[in-house]
Amino acid sequence: MSTYFTCTLESPIGRLRLCCTEEGLTHVLHTNQQENLPEAWVEQPEHPILAEAIKQLADYFSGTRTDFTLPLAPEGTDFQKAVWQALQTIPYGQTCSYGDIAEQIDRAKAVRAVGTANGSNPLSIFVPCHRVIGKNGTLTGYAGGLTQKKILLDLEAQHTPLTLT
Repeated sequence: MSTYFTCTLESPIGRLRLCCTEEGLTHVLHTNQQENLPEAWVEQPEHPILAEAIKQLADYFSGTRTDFTLPLAPEGTDFQKAVWQALQTIPYGQTCSYGDIAEQIDRAKAVRAVGTANGSNPLSIFVPCHRVIGKNGTLTGYAGGLTQKKILLDLEAQHTPLTLT
């Protein structure tokens, strides 16, 4: 069994608990998900992966970081990992639908399964599941809550450069 290193961070969307192994970041847990903490864990905020995650999140929340460069080590099925990989291709400040992700991973009829995998994403923010919205443009579920999802989308919209057309 792997040892998980963890720390708690206050953020603009509430308290987050970060977890990692030596391989990479494994979890970003919102306040309402703390029961999902891995069994064997050690509080160690100075762990290099956690320290870098904290720095990158601070940069993200200040609007100076649009992507993350941290080793990620989520645990999940091959299908979940395919969905989570696809989520990482959604550009900062943009959104897409569950159907878009299903098509991207060549599983166009698996929209509900994509939604379930999106909801199981253990690395919110780093794997930007908040950028997935309903086909009709409405905000849909988010592990931290819809208020937190809106905060993240508004933050990204505020810091997205304008483009000429």
